[in-house]
Amino acid sequence: MARVTLLYFASLRDAAGAPSETLDTTAANLGALYAQARERHGFALPLERLRVAVDGEFARWSDGVRDGAEVAFIPPVSGG
Repeated sequence: MARVTLLYFASLRDAAGAPSETLDTTAANLGALYAQARERHGFALPLERLRVAVDGEFARWSDGVRDGAEVAFIPPVSGG
């Protein structure tokens, strides 16, 4: 079991109703962690459309989940 802080931005923040939360998880990797958060909050975006960062560094979805980590799910940014 790992306790992580999840950071949400843009549409994910709106769907979660908060910019962050602390979550206890048994997810084996960051992809499974996103799936858990997606089920919990009903996120519309599939994993393929997002980037993930751990403790301020971009990471891979296959990376393991570390206890105490700060995990950011980053949706595509639109602008112009």
